[in-house]
Amino acid sequence: MSNERQFETIANPAPLGLLGFGMTTILLNLHNAGIMPLSIVIVAMGFALGGAAQIIAGIMEFKKNNTFGATAFTAYGFFWWSLILIWIKPFEGIEAADEISMGYYLLIWGIFTLFMFIGTLKHNRGTQVVFSSLAVLFFMLAIGDFTGIHAIKTAAGYVGIFCGASAIYNSMAQILNNEYKKTVMPL
Repeated sequence: MSNERQFETIANPAPLGLLGFGMTTILLNLHNAGIMPLSIVIVAMGFALGGAAQIIAGIMEFKKNNTFGATAFTAYGFFWWSLILIWIKPFEGIEAADEISMGYYLLIWGIFTLFMFIGTLKHNRGTQVVFSSLAVLFFMLAIGDFTGIHAIKTAAGYVGIFCGASAIYNSMAQILNNEYKKTVMPL
């Protein structure tokens, strides 16, 4: 079997990555919106579905020669793992993150996401919605940390819930459209 033919037999990893991203993003932003506390529910989902599932999807995208998908899923998977490390502070002698350092962390992710959004201009509208709302989310969270204005973080939580829901929609649309071999859910 040729390498080209072999890669055609690999399933589309994007729905898994989008589902992992979307479900975890909704949970975290329910916290950001003040609807639920930060708990092991968010940490576990971030580690398993937000982190591991997206990293696996990213590696599969590398095998399919999809640079955009590989970079997005792998990077955001490791975003979740880095965020969990920030929360649980496993390294003795290293100071916990303060709002200014978190602001810069989120700003850098926002800049990366803005460039990824530019890449989505060659993709479907559903993917554009996911990345544009994610960029807005990161920038709002960064501004909230830099300014210390809690209302900005709360508003960002609602943007994040929308962003996560749009990723889940995108995931389900890809799955159902593929299963039925027609557009069941438009993207």
